Amino acid sequence: MATKQLTEKDILCLGHLKRVFPLLDRLHDVGCERDTAGNRRLHFDAYCKLVLLYIWNPLIESVRDLQQVVGLPAVAKAVGVGHFSAGSFSESVRVFDPERLKPIIAELATELSPYPAADPRLDQLGHVLTLVDGTVLRGLARLAKLACGDDARATTSRDGRGVYGFRLHTQLDLRTFRPHRVDRTGARTAGRTREANVLRRTLEAGRCYVGDGAYADRSLFDDTVAAGSSYVTRGAENSVFTVTEERLLSQEALDAGVVRDALVVRDALVTLDGAGARPTNHQVRRVEVQVTPHARRTRRGEKRCERIILYTCLLDLPPELVALIYLQRYTVELFFRVLKQLLGLRHLLSQREEGIDVQVYCTVIVCLLIQLISGRKPNKAMRNIVGWHLLGLAGEQDVIDFLNKPDNRGVKLRAKDEIWKKLGV
Repeated sequence: MATKQLTEKDILCLGHLKRVFPLLDRLHDVGCERDTAGNRRLHFDAYCKLVLLYIWNPLIESVRDLQQVVGLPAVAKAVGVGHFSAGSFSESVRVFDPERLKPIIAELATELSPYPAADPRLDQLGHVLTLVDGTVLRGLARLAKLACGDDARATTSRDGRGVYGFRLHTQLDLRTFRPHRVDRTGARTAGRTREANVLRRTLEAGRCYVGDGAYADRSLFDDTVAAGSSYVTRGAENSVFTVTEERLLSQEALDAGVVRDALVVRDALVTLDGAGARPTNHQVRRVEVQVTPHARRTRRGEKRCERIILYTCLLDLPPELVALIYLQRYTVELFFRVLKQLLGLRHLLSQREEGIDVQVYCTVIVCLLIQLISGRKPNKAMRNIVGWHLLGLAGEQDVIDFLNKPDNRGVKLRAKDEIWKKLGV
């Protein structure tokens, strides 16, 4: 519930949000097949507009807040939604089809302009860099188990209690910073809901899938190549391999931290997925990159990683570019941060599966709107300034000044590296 009574002046910038409303109007009759009496008042398009309004404005924190703001004449007229009950909001989602939002997302994404590649040489790859990963949305244990059964259990907390929720398996298009697709399963990552198996069912041609160790599966490697795509995947440091060709490293590769570039014999990848030995159907390349040791806390103590082991089928690409491709994988973590922390996805308006999917897709729509408005990839600083503007704490000129601020991060990082070199560190 809101801490204060919301007024019309608190609900700002609905003009930007209304940009997507005409696309939603085509969903008006979805779920009305059984409404023979014609008395349904909360339709699918109206439900989506309410969810978008909740995500868009940080002052709106609950369904009760939504009920209050649509009671304001100006807001009701702008959104096109009148009074609704909490019961109808909760129950109506059962007859809606969230998949109908995917074409709208795709149509909105066509308006995005691709961002410059991190290195112009990556444009020669020929495949679309697609970052794959999953993130967990925690939910009430009882409701999550009703929706997904045993697959809802993600892990066990330190006090021995089970952690339940849903997992979003995301494929992020790097050039446009938009999800190519999002698949929801139970939070458990095993069997059919294992991250590698979810990706296997959705493989497409013409993509370079970039993933962490959860996708290090020999059969997935083969399936990716058979689908007409490529991969760059992190493997375990203790994976067993036999080298058929050791490649010389250029100065560019050494400067990028690459310490080994080798072709691996087909039947040597025996521990990537913990299964028995089985040959792959294509030549596999192993690239090792030296990194600054980073302590990672686990329940068995701290672990330190000094090398990143990468496996790929890109045999002709310079090893420093293979390392650069994997470096881009961390962009998907930024997307999850925007999705969960900055756009309100930490709180689910509905615990029903259909409602969760609708909120996820509407959150993606807001991400696209922010990019279309600003012309930049959303990050924490940008979302903060937009949020302050929606709260009335920042004016339009403040937002314009922020967007026009030059991006000097690369210059600052290079200057910092030069200082460390001069100090001999």
